[in-house]
Amino acid sequence: MCLILTTFAAIFATIIWYFKANDRKYKVGTLSLMYWGASIMWFVDGIYSVIGGEAFFDLSVDDALLGLVIIAIALIAWLVLLLISDPKNVFLPKKKNITE
Repeated sequence: MCLILTTFAAIFATIIWYFKANDRKYKVGTLSLMYWGASIMWFVDGIYSVIGGEAFFDLSVDDALLGLVIIAIALIAWLVLLLISDPKNVFLPKKKNITE
């Protein structure tokens, strides 16, 4: 279930990034890459599960909650990145020059 949830999050973030490709100040591409990295990680985990004799997909509630936690952690990391970069200059407004 982690793979399914993170892949859907990656697809959704990639679609947003694609349509907002010219506006890089919100770093949606970074969010998309975080989700794609998690999806690849869960895909490799599924392959090793199959090699170990288990099912590829774990459809338990615990695995679904883990997928939601991973999505939330990526969103929190993205928000921290946005707060640090401050794309709208909310925390540290740019000073105006005297000539302006």
